[in-house]
Amino acid sequence: MQVSFWFDPTCPYTWVTSRWLVEAAAVRSLEIRWRLLSLAALNEHLEVDPEGDTEGYLWYPARLCAAVELAHGSQGLGRLYTAMQATDGWEFSDALRAAGLPESLASSAEDESFDDHLRASTAEGVNRVGPHVGTPIIAAGDVAFFGPVISEVPRGEAAGRLWDATLVLAATPGFHELKGRPHAELS
Repeated sequence: MQVSFWFDPTCPYTWVTSRWLVEAAAVRSLEIRWRLLSLAALNEHLEVDPEGDTEGYLWYPARLCAAVELAHGSQGLGRLYTAMQATDGWEFSDALRAAGLPESLASSAEDESFDDHLRASTAEGVNRVGPHVGTPIIAAGDVAFFGPVISEVPRGEAAGRLWDATLVLAATPGFHELKGRPHAELS
């Protein structure tokens, strides 16, 4: 099953969800298509940026990711995303090197010509679920949803069971949201 995963490279909860999806892919034969959902692009029309990015720094890693996606496809983008988390994500040359990608792409972070690609990719993801969401967005066939927002990565079959349950919930007509307390708060 092909699964599209829209992400912003700076969102820590999205990172955790991405690692869950990688785990689920190993036990449920999922093929992940890495996609971009730029929080900078999503929020650029707002008077007050909910991310607090008044200087526009979130554009830089998103532009770098756009350059990699356009030049090296979804799998190159996935490798860069992983490398950005394993290195100092703002050291673009290090992340590119770790991902096996040309370090010359680091200058793309300042190239505003990638902004339209980011806007279009962001809009594609958001259009799958509606304007009330952010990152991540996951789509599998006709089913698309925001999240899940998780704070721990389930491993092995636990990741597969969460995938199965999430698909059932997201495909249920009228289902909108499920929230709980963080696991650490349960007693």
